[in-house]
Amino acid sequence: MPTYEYECKKCGYKFEEFQSMTDPPLRRCPRCKGKVQRLLGTGAGFIFKGSGFYETDYRSRSYREQAKKEKEQMAGGSSEKSKDKDKSGTGKESGESKKKQDS
Repeated sequence: MPTYEYECKKCGYKFEEFQSMTDPPLRRCPRCKGKVQRLLGTGAGFIFKGSGFYETDYRSRSYREQAKKEKEQMAGGSSEKSKDKDKSGTGKESGESKKKQDS
């Protein structure tokens, strides 16, 4: 059940009322019995606790296993590629730099 905020048009008193969504809005101020207006509120924030609230919580076991395999392949593949680059790139550079140093 939401909490609604009201303001009295006569005395300016602001108050909150805990009401069901199906209850009719209040019409009279509890202090001066003047007319009240229900204010537009931002509402309460929802706090989701526990599992089951995110898309990834519902992933199937096969999806998670496949994602794990791909992650492992990416980690293993990137280190091999960098080794290949070092071998081809370093050999030429070190050979050229040796020639310059020897001269």
